[in-house]
Amino acid sequence: MATDHVDVLIVGAGLSGVGAACHLRRHCPDKTYAVLEARGAIGGTWDLFRYPGIRSDSDMFTLGYSFKPWTNPKAIADGPAIREYVRETAREYGVTEHIRFHHRVLRADWDSRAARWTVHAHRADTGEDVTLTCSFLHTCAGYYRYDEGHTPDFPGIERFAGQVVHPQHWPEDLDHTGKRIVVIGSGATAVTLVPALAERAGHVTMLQRSPTYVMAMPSRDAVADALRRVLPQRAVYPAVRWKNVLLTTANFQLSRRAPTIVKRLLRRAARGRLPAGYDVDRHFSPRYDPWDQRLCVVPDGDLFAAITRGRASIVTDTVETFTGTGLRLGSGEDLPADVVVTATGLNLLALGGATLTVDGEPVDLAGAVAYKGMMLSGVPNFAMTIGYTNASWTLKADLVATYVCRLLNHLDRTGAHVVTPVPPPDDERLPLIDLSAGYVLRSIDTLPRQGARAPWRLYQNYPRDVLLMRYGRLTDEGVRFSRAGTPERSTVRA
Repeated sequence: MATDHVDVLIVGAGLSGVGAACHLRRHCPDKTYAVLEARGAIGGTWDLFRYPGIRSDSDMFTLGYSFKPWTNPKAIADGPAIREYVRETAREYGVTEHIRFHHRVLRADWDSRAARWTVHAHRADTGEDVTLTCSFLHTCAGYYRYDEGHTPDFPGIERFAGQVVHPQHWPEDLDHTGKRIVVIGSGATAVTLVPALAERAGHVTMLQRSPTYVMAMPSRDAVADALRRVLPQRAVYPAVRWKNVLLTTANFQLSRRAPTIVKRLLRRAARGRLPAGYDVDRHFSPRYDPWDQRLCVVPDGDLFAAITRGRASIVTDTVETFTGTGLRLGSGEDLPADVVVTATGLNLLALGGATLTVDGEPVDLAGAVAYKGMMLSGVPNFAMTIGYTNASWTLKADLVATYVCRLLNHLDRTGAHVVTPVPPPDDERLPLIDLSAGYVLRSIDTLPRQGARAPWRLYQNYPRDVLLMRYGRLTDEGVRFSRAGTPERSTVRA
């Protein structure tokens, strides 16, 4: 196994990696491949996160694969259902037997003379180091650290007599029944945790430094339910998928072009679900415009319902210090707690922490420019999957996977061996992830950049990307094709 060679090596057996392998089976059936997974299970994010209420904040008609209809009645699905969907897909397409678990990729080295990658991995189960080679490397490891989440350095945290938990590593034996719980944070994880914990806790308080836009969405799709009564599933799934894509795209575009209108609509919707006199402006009206940070979705308005029933509350304030019995806030108020949950975000980590070299020269990720949001300037036969920030992750993952298959088939047809993106001719660079969320801003300088125009610009627009990546030309000004033995002149030297 230490000397194996495959045509395509996929890193990560989560939603993206399993999807990439399935697309290979469908569009490049003659290609050999393997999937390296650092952990011991399929599912990625949906296997790692086990906190109460874990669910998607995107509908499953768009978070699901394009080739594998989602048949569960719930459009907003819980984590276990999504995990089983990914595992079922892997079994159905014969991917499971190609996955090598406990393989953490440490380094990948490109050799232009051989036109192949040498990939170095460490096996956590045996402690040995292994080496594989491949002609094309596709990383599907997401963009955050799996081994630790982000927790700020809270003053006095060592004095707290209760339990402090980060959602990324939820203890299986934590019994929160009847307890006073403070959830620090206001993002997707926090708004998921609060109503789920409130079902059994004594009381749950969501402590936020600043508000987030929160929108209620039905957990079931009424259009899908109606169509299922008259159409076969194979027709329902793509129809509802495109309906939801277009609605999400319209929401995003309206938010960008008329943020004041969207703010007013979101505020009115929140007010309609909360008790009379509730301070909506303080707790649900952010200072930023909609989609400057990802908008949080709550199925069937469960967060609003928990607040209305008195099972949960929101406090908008800062943490001055932990005390022995809870938290002292910036306002001077003491907030008692038995359990504090730090839903304070993720730590970004590109390529799962692996490093790259091209012909012996280290690749500086921060100096590279993304091509079509999926390849890197100066890095041959390489793709990475980073999903949308304004829509379902899998929409982009599907496009990247099918584009990789198009590239592989193009190389076979033309007799070329290598495809290498080149940087844009101008010097204008933009952040790769266009969000002002804290977890992005903390690490944005370590990630690749994007250019100011296509094909180096990611427009966060799925219909536009379908035309570009599924039907657009493979040969353009942003990429060059060559044969083995042609050294790469690196533009991303560290």
